[in-house]
Amino acid sequence: MRTLKDIKHELLADPEVQGEYRNQAPEFDMARELIAARARAGMTQSEVAARMGTTQSVIARLEGGKQAPSLRTVQRYAQAVGARAVMRIEALPVST
Repeated sequence: MRTLKDIKHELLADPEVQGEYRNQAPEFDMARELIAARARAGMTQSEVAARMGTTQSVIARLEGGKQAPSLRTVQRYAQAVGARAVMRIEALPVST
């Protein structure tokens, strides 16, 4: 039986798939950060939603990583979990 890890390894052997996977990294990073902040706060998606004045399904979509939320939404989410959002711009590595 093939595992998810095996399937991922096979798919990422294709340079086109690998490129698309890399292109989606920022959205997945954002999703991981949102989930981690909520976990640190010990809150459920429903609790975050209530504090933001939205629904649990909206929070699930934010945490799903398929689309990057607006900066304002991230700020509201951070406030709901008792944190603050910090934006940083980093230089890209120089390729030779």
